[in-house]
Amino acid sequence: MIKNRVKELRARFDLTQGVLAERVGVTRQTIVALEKGSYTPSLLLAMNIAEVFKMPIEDIFFKEDAK
Repeated sequence: MIKNRVKELRARFDLTQGVLAERVGVTRQTIVALEKGSYTPSLLLAMNIAEVFKMPIEDIFFKEDAK
């Protein structure tokens, strides 16, 4: 399963879900689902989000270790 730090980073950068969605070209509902962990982003979306936060993708998205 893919986990992410989008909600944390969005708060740090003082962005609303709507503003982030607009910047990366998706709907606000996509950002909501992404933050809840119920949506796995495409590589292009992950790259666009990383570009907004000016961070490497792997600092935002990571694989949850299987237990």
